[in-house]
Amino acid sequence: MISTFPTILALDFDGVICDGLVEYFQTAWRTYCQIWQPINTTPDSDLALTFYKLRPVIETGWEMPLLIQALLLGISQQKILLDWPSIAQQLLLENNLTALDVGTKLDTLRDEWIAKDLHEWLSLHRFYPGVRERLQELVDSDVQPIIVTTKEGRFVQEILQIAGVEMPEGSIIGKEYKKPKHQVLRELLAKSEEDCVIWFVEDRLKTLLSVKQQSDLTGVRLFLADWGYNTLAERESVAQYPPVQLLSLSGFAQDFAVWPQNKC
Repeated sequence: MISTFPTILALDFDGVICDGLVEYFQTAWRTYCQIWQPINTTPDSDLALTFYKLRPVIETGWEMPLLIQALLLGISQQKILLDWPSIAQQLLLENNLTALDVGTKLDTLRDEWIAKDLHEWLSLHRFYPGVRERLQELVDSDVQPIIVTTKEGRFVQEILQIAGVEMPEGSIIGKEYKKPKHQVLRELLAKSEEDCVIWFVEDRLKTLLSVKQQSDLTGVRLFLADWGYNTLAERESVAQYPPVQLLSLSGFAQDFAVWPQNKC
């Protein structure tokens, strides 16, 4: 098979381009305190470490304060790993909350933090080694990088601009689009030239499998970022889900010719 390189490289943001674990926990904790109003507003250091470990279960920001509540209620890590979507929905019901309400609170607190101390907020984010440089190379190349994320696009834009990466207009597709990532990829294909080839790098296996299930997206190459927010079990299971392939951080920085190739 003749290898065809991408004309569009679709990239998740959190867990692929940027590691914001410290900021996630701090924002989640502030939101948790606003909703549940604990007497002690200083989190235990062990709570943050456990939150980092369980970050792979989070799909959208509104879930983060609920993860803190689950941990403080004593729900085991194993149960959270196995059944997080059900746990999150139950916590919403028990506390008369909605995902929209929690998400709005979280985004508002984040906006207020940025307005008050942008430097402090940005200092809690870091780009994975070599990724910022690779992203800038792509911006200056014939390959079109598109960021497809469940994070608010304005937050992504802010982080990238401070880092000196200028993405073209329309190349950040954030939570405000309110569409699953497989639909975003479908629309990118529909709006592109006939010979468009999309490669998609994502750190969430569930998201990649949702793309794999779309019969009209079989031409999209799928890569699980092994440096992102996923578990060892997920990384080891990739071989069970062709054409999804495991991509290393060092591999991401290299020419597309040496990326893992489909064996078909």
